[in-house]
Amino acid sequence: MSPEVTEVAALKADSFGRIALMRDGDGLFVRRDLAHVPWWLRLPAWWLARREARALQRVDGLEATPQLLRWDGRRLDRSYLDGAAMYQRPPRGDLAYFRQARRLLQRLHRRGLAHNDLAKEANWLVLIDGTPAIIDFQLATRGDPRSRWMRLLAREDLRHLLKHKRTYCPQALTPVERRVLKRHSWLREAWFATGKPVYRFVTRRILHWEDNEGQGPKP
Repeated sequence: MSPEVTEVAALKADSFGRIALMRDGDGLFVRRDLAHVPWWLRLPAWWLARREARALQRVDGLEATPQLLRWDGRRLDRSYLDGAAMYQRPPRGDLAYFRQARRLLQRLHRRGLAHNDLAKEANWLVLIDGTPAIIDFQLATRGDPRSRWMRLLAREDLRHLLKHKRTYCPQALTPVERRVLKRHSWLREAWFATGKPVYRFVTRRILHWEDNEGQGPKP
């Protein structure tokens, strides 16, 4: 590590790497470091980090998303967003937050990127000024935004946002949004029937993640 780079605080550590808040001559940034990943998880950890790096290239210049600073195959550095996770600073009754979040999601999708992990409140930030931001693009999918597949993924992203709106701002749900929430896609049904049981087995029995958001063990 360069002597000009110092660690400010550890943010998260799990089987796929350690995330820390760092500081250099330009200010704060966030680093995902794969150095301490167990040997048997190095390949999937590298694959997820590379996937995130490629997704961040898609959102280059897009406000309220992390900006890729560096990726060298072991460390991924991204810009720091000053805010708190949705569950830490709940936007209760804040219709403006959810309107802005929907516009942010639309801009993300127009870039040909679906996040795929927005059910987690930890991936939605409430910035210091109360506006939304999106982080953690490890599972994001890149593609042609006009394709049926990307439109389906975009719809699932929207459904997850509307679930959070239903939790924190239920009185503001429109009739159209309520219909979107009730209409389940075949992708969701397939995930709950096949993918989710496997995910739970791997994260809880093999990786020993303790929380229900897949964030890793509690510090």
